[in-house]
Amino acid sequence: MSKTVKIKNIAIGGGEKIAVQSMTNTDTLDYAATAEQLVRLQSAGCDIARLAVSSEKEVEACKHIIGKFDMPLVADIQFDYRIAIKCCEIGFDKIRFNPGNIGDESKVKMVVDACKMHNVPIRIGVNTGSLEKELIGMEKSAALVESALKHVRILEKLGFYDIVISVKSSDVKTMVKAYRNLAAKVDYPLHLGVTESGSGERGVIRSAVGIGALLLDGIGDTVRVSLSGDPVNEVYAAKTILQEVGADKNFCEIISCPTCSRCKYDLNSIVGRLKAETAHINKPVKVAVMGCVVNGPGEAADADFGVAGGGDGKAALFIGGKVVKTITTDEIVPTLLNLINQKICG
Repeated sequence: MSKTVKIKNIAIGGGEKIAVQSMTNTDTLDYAATAEQLVRLQSAGCDIARLAVSSEKEVEACKHIIGKFDMPLVADIQFDYRIAIKCCEIGFDKIRFNPGNIGDESKVKMVVDACKMHNVPIRIGVNTGSLEKELIGMEKSAALVESALKHVRILEKLGFYDIVISVKSSDVKTMVKAYRNLAAKVDYPLHLGVTESGSGERGVIRSAVGIGALLLDGIGDTVRVSLSGDPVNEVYAAKTILQEVGADKNFCEIISCPTCSRCKYDLNSIVGRLKAETAHINKPVKVAVMGCVVNGPGEAADADFGVAGGGDGKAALFIGGKVVKTITTDEIVPTLLNLINQKICG
């Protein structure tokens, strides 16, 4: 288990809830548009949001945003250590920088001094695309870990320990191997992500494979699904990954069979209606919608409630894997919703 690092009102590591992160993609100078996107991210369930801050003008723009949100805000710094210092001074809750880009150790020390003064943690963010020159020839996952450890040692030498680490790659195998290697060597919280994972379904799947594999290993304290497009979609994807690996059980899980010729009712539309009606639920409930009674109740025995089609407009209703009565297919949705509401309110 990693140590705990506090970022404003959120603790990460140490067995705390895995935090969902995202990043704004508006022009930081347009603080109104950036603030609007942050509102949407927070409403979607984002725990920590990051903003790219690349100039003094952008620092000034961020002054209109800092202090307006409950969720911690992270300044993403690429090259200028002076911008990192200014971000500490105006109230950012965490600084993320890539060691290969920030400069020599003396510049890192000035950032560390500012972070100490303002109680701001640092994420060491290493990517395969910006490794130090002397590491370029190494095997990629080993180079990621070596870069991260090098800069952890620098921060520790400077007496700084509020550290979070990421070793991202757009290649899933490289990313997974790097994080597994790193997790065996450090006890700092790890921020997981497949960088530049793409867009749409392919990007979500790529991220789910890498992030999910590590979470199932017990590795990872925060996650970001890096997708092209609206960052709110990153939050939804990250939350789904956490649910599917069992890290977040507070939702209504609806399982359904793929159907075959034995299914004699419109299972797909019923599943769609149930999903829409239960999207707001934040307590653990499991519901099964199965095509037939041949294997339905047995295959979904761990569900709280479920139905299995029986033909002739009828369906078997089961609770805890046991059939309790027969209902019409028209009664499926209202009956299951009533049972769900009883469970979450009781």
